[in-house]
Amino acid sequence: MNKRQKPKNKISRQIGENVWGQEKCPTNSRNYGPGQHGPTKRKQRRSDYGEQLLEKQKLKKYYGNITEKQFANIFKKASKQRGDTGKNLLILLESRLDAIIYRLGFAPTVFAARQIVNHKHILVNGTYVNIPSYQCSIGDIIAVKEKSQKIPLIIDSIEKIEVPPYLNVDKKNFHGTYIRHPDEDEIPYGVIMNTNAIIEFYSR
Repeated sequence: MNKRQKPKNKISRQIGENVWGQEKCPTNSRNYGPGQHGPTKRKQRRSDYGEQLLEKQKLKKYYGNITEKQFANIFKKASKQRGDTGKNLLILLESRLDAIIYRLGFAPTVFAARQIVNHKHILVNGTYVNIPSYQCSIGDIIAVKEKSQKIPLIIDSIEKIEVPPYLNVDKKNFHGTYIRHPDEDEIPYGVIMNTNAIIEFYSR
């Protein structure tokens, strides 16, 4: 299991944006880097490479800070598919089981979603799946197993998260359906994701 090595707030401050759109993220009031010299350190203009790297890191970390190797493989798969590579990349990321669990409201964060999947609380089409990176297909039914429906974290989360239009959820019965692939503007990111910069980064 991939572990997040740094607190989310610290990651957001290093990137300089509220990556997960958290209400209490320190970047909302402190738009400078961490450390004692953060407030006084002169902000330098990033090179094109620096901007591309930042966008890649931002998207990679958003989905639970997945490993560099995993992200590179996902990009490679997206580039081999027909159509727009940037859109294909986002679809592959949004089709991950942990991402769908988060979007359906079964977990408050994508990190919590990963734990829920790892601990075998989730069924896909009636079968247990404990692989967070599992790629869901259109029409898949994702459900919380019956005994796990009493977990306070899941109960509290499902009432708070607004489900995007490419998913359908039955909150009463704790299951949802992956209706269709999302359009880029439907994915509820907390910040703007620049996939063109990511494409340029891997095209160097």
